[in-house]
Amino acid sequence: MSGYFSSPFPRRTSVGVDVGGVMVGGGAPVVVQSMTNTDTADVDSTVAQVAALHRAGSEIVRITVDRDESAAAVPRIHERLARIGVNVPLVGDFHYIGHKLLADHPACAAALAKYRINPGNVGFKDKRDKQFTAIVEMAIKHDKPVRIGVNWGSLDQELLTRLMDENQRNGSPLTAQQVMREAICQSAILSANLAEEIGLAREKIILSAKVSGVQDLIAVYTELATRSDHALHLGLTEAGMGSKGIVASSAAMGILLQQGIGDTIRISLTPEPNGDRTREVQVSQELLQTMGFRQFVPIVAACPGCGRTTSTVFQELAENIQEDLRKNMPVWREKYPGTV
Repeated sequence: MSGYFSSPFPRRTSVGVDVGGVMVGGGAPVVVQSMTNTDTADVDSTVAQVAALHRAGSEIVRITVDRDESAAAVPRIHERLARIGVNVPLVGDFHYIGHKLLADHPACAAALAKYRINPGNVGFKDKRDKQFTAIVEMAIKHDKPVRIGVNWGSLDQELLTRLMDENQRNGSPLTAQQVMREAICQSAILSANLAEEIGLAREKIILSAKVSGVQDLIAVYTELATRSDHALHLGLTEAGMGSKGIVASSAAMGILLQQGIGDTIRISLTPEPNGDRTREVQVSQELLQTMGFRQFVPIVAACPGCGRTTSTVFQELAENIQEDLRKNMPVWREKYPGTV
């Protein structure tokens, strides 16, 4: 991976995690991720979209594994991608029944490069630790890393309730928002500790703590970065469509990246109807490149225009050159490795 880091702040020290040959954390360049929105059971559509995301520059691609049909399709997707020369790590996104799907579909467990677990919906009450343990044990068996991905929308309610009760008894209580942030941090850290107790190596764990508010994301990750040395996956969930999603994600992640926080990113854009899913990859690359952390594609400098410029020639020229560079860069890198 090409990359450089020019932030005035030092990179946060994190434990490196090998995700299917792509290093996340441990001083490696910040990795660009994406996620499909196809039905994973539809092998043709999923293969096509994974390939498109990878060609656009996604270094890791996440796919939903939500039922038996999806799990059964994963090995076929992996094989089809390999046949067309798309060697990108696939991450399985599991909710509710991940423990069962991994146990019932060992070929799926083997084909995936990483498992994503949401501690808020992996199981409830007495089933939570049991089902969490089952997924972690499958990761150990297949030598796979795990992302423990906390999400504010599905936060562990038992943990949140306990912290709320403790806060009420506090002489100087925190706000509900502050308690929520603390619950997110604790959920990630406690789950990571449990995974290590089960036997998962520290260099097999990545953490994420996604919220939809810019200030919440900055606060949660700033705190998480001081309380853990695990590699961190940055992402603003429910960022939205178009310019709103781009601005919100860039504002939040730009501040964190500038402070050296974040080892891999995904910009979660809601695509417009029939929109191009690869847009999120392009925005991630442009964020990292604009801030000077990675180099992907030469950026064309162009005048924004004013009353003194009535011609559209320079606008068309800038657009055409930029699109040509973005389209051909993957081809040039493959043909001329190490020189482009």
